[in-house]
Amino acid sequence: MKILLIGATGMVGSRIADEARRRGHEVTGVTRSGGAGTAKAEAGDAAAIGGLAAGHDAAVLSVPPPRDGSETTGPLLAATRGVLDGLRRAGVRRLIVVGGAGSLEVAPGVRLVDTPEFPEMYKSEALAAAEQLGVIRAEAGDLDWTYISPAAVIQPGERTGTFRLGGDQLLADAEGNSAISAEDYAIALVDELEKGNALQRRITAAY
Repeated sequence: MKILLIGATGMVGSRIADEARRRGHEVTGVTRSGGAGTAKAEAGDAAAIGGLAAGHDAAVLSVPPPRDGSETTGPLLAATRGVLDGLRRAGVRRLIVVGGAGSLEVAPGVRLVDTPEFPEMYKSEALAAAEQLGVIRAEAGDLDWTYISPAAVIQPGERTGTFRLGGDQLLADAEGNSAISAEDYAIALVDELEKGNALQRRITAAY
């Protein structure tokens, strides 16, 4: 499979690239800087993304909201819409989005981001990611998209290959901890790329 990976050098994106290549897939990395052997493009530049996506089987969007204290939602939605438009121009239907956990439900109608315990420092980013999911659900009906939310905590760790998949609800272990390594999240994402079990819906992965 030929995969266009937008955001290929980030904490999650780099592990997706490693996992996909481990399985023999061809990965074209895209970053804003064009460093580390990647193509240079802004995710919001539909023409550039369309040109890069041509000839690929699928695309992965692994771009977080800005983390420099600036406004988060606008740039993330612009990047998302640029990628959606670029894939349409290239005739690429398959898209997987690396999402956030804040929009997962902890009770019916109650999102993780809306709970009193949710860290204030991450709230803006989480709300932007929730808006991103809404845009994809509303505007990407012509594409075979999947939005994959991680557990509440995702960080570098061990590649175990053992985790659970869910839907719109937050997954946690018996002690109430919701976590997954970036390496195991990458396994879940590449599994979905290969199998296509969750088209046009959100899933989550956690221990």
